[in-house]
Amino acid sequence: MIAFLWAEAHNGVIGNEQTLPWHLPDDLKFFKQQTLGQLVVMGRTTYDGLRKRPLPGRTNIVLTRQTDYAAPGAVVVHDRDAVLALAAAHPEQALMIVGGAQVFALFADVVDTLYVTRLAGEFVGDVKMPALDWDAFTRVAARTVEDPDPALTHTFETWQRRD
Repeated sequence: MIAFLWAEAHNGVIGNEQTLPWHLPDDLKFFKQQTLGQLVVMGRTTYDGLRKRPLPGRTNIVLTRQTDYAAPGAVVVHDRDAVLALAAAHPEQALMIVGGAQVFALFADVVDTLYVTRLAGEFVGDVKMPALDWDAFTRVAARTVEDPDPALTHTFETWQRRD
């Protein structure tokens, strides 16, 4: 399985200055549940936003064009084919692509599952989710969580690619 996992504000924002523009513990818990024990792919900028520390309990894969980039505790690769080769070598693990926008765009044609947390509010940010062909997917699950702050009310959605 190749899955995207991200949170997105109502205005499409997914990040700001290498971090999330909101604090949503419920979404962080969901992220952890979905990614533990899996192959987690992220771009260099996303990894740098983690303060260059790998996420524990997961195989962290950092995709970067920088050939001299080092990420102790993570696997560094330089192209899409290398990521797909790692996935093929570990078929028991899902390939969870967690950002950023350029990495999502690179795998949009092969992703089969989408896990999106949609926030009700609009947030300031410098990264937006790239356009996806939503007509190629069917929503198979949705669960809304009301928050005292209306902007942080959110819906967890799961989408599957149509056959």
